[in-house]
Amino acid sequence: MRRMRTALAASALLCLCYTTAKAQQATDTNEDNFKPTPVNIHGTIRSKYEYQTEEGEGRFEVRNARISVDGQLSPIVFYKAEIDLCDEGKIKMLDAYTRLKPVNGLQFTIGQMRVPFTIDAHRSPHQQYFANRSFIAKQVGNVRDVGAALGYTANVGFPIILEAGLFNGSGLTNQKDYWTKSVNFSAKAQFLFPHGFNITLSMQKIKPDNVDVMMYDGGMYWHHKGLHLEAEYLYKHYAHDAFKAVHAVDAFASYDIPTSKKSAIRYVTPLIRYDFMSDHSDGTRYLDGKANEAGKLMINDYQRSRLTGGVTLSLRKPFVSDIRLNYEKYFYRKSGIAKTSEKDKIVVEFMTRF
Repeated sequence: MRRMRTALAASALLCLCYTTAKAQQATDTNEDNFKPTPVNIHGTIRSKYEYQTEEGEGRFEVRNARISVDGQLSPIVFYKAEIDLCDEGKIKMLDAYTRLKPVNGLQFTIGQMRVPFTIDAHRSPHQQYFANRSFIAKQVGNVRDVGAALGYTANVGFPIILEAGLFNGSGLTNQKDYWTKSVNFSAKAQFLFPHGFNITLSMQKIKPDNVDVMMYDGGMYWHHKGLHLEAEYLYKHYAHDAFKAVHAVDAFASYDIPTSKKSAIRYVTPLIRYDFMSDHSDGTRYLDGKANEAGKLMINDYQRSRLTGGVTLSLRKPFVSDIRLNYEKYFYRKSGIAKTSEKDKIVVEFMTRF
């Protein structure tokens, strides 16, 4: 297995060197005429009010305050850096990578990034349909890491996007003194069929502690004239039967209803979602409720399903702004324990992207 990983990494680097050399003549001819892209600055702010109906308690929260910069330095060199000043009250560096595009359709990315995996977990906050993420996007398949990835887009009558990468497994904050003999990997294939139909297949191996965890995900969506239908399934397996396999489902529908051109609201979008997750472990050993190598894997999220309904009001440009109104109804299995913020609630969220 170790030799296979080494061979894979070597092959990826050789492929990159070869394609870069092949592209050099073409890029040299365009070098004199190239003008670097000015620095692009983007931001996303999500502020919301939540009211838990059973407890009669409410709160205001700034869920995200993201700032990112990106640009193009040469015909083949791109970059991005993104930080969240308030990710559930914490400051986090999210993206920090260099991307090379030596030939049309091929790209190589190295740095810190969201790994290529799933449909919903790969959406940025301004691309989300609901105020709160699905269980797949939040608990089961949400991974950012440091590593390197190759991507290739082919057109066979319709686009096929292939991505694969090797990653530390250290997460976002444990890099300085992190060394490992076990490299994580992720691979994803997207088939963008005509008429707005998409099929996405992906797999990922992680090792949060001492147990290998494999995840397999398959999903599809259809987007046509404002109607969006999507369904996704994720299977998470823990090596050596360290924890029972996890099953997660996310399915939703939304429909954009255009308004008058004179209105401040561009679309009114009713939407509904069902998602489910069986008992889930984050893959870390715990003892007496704290991370400890002497402990064992435990249930971090109890089995539950959720029905979410609501409406989104999309405001007109110059900013991409949504007002999201959702109601979430939770259903726990018998003896399941609900976390403080995982209960029936009404959510009103304001999202601004600039």
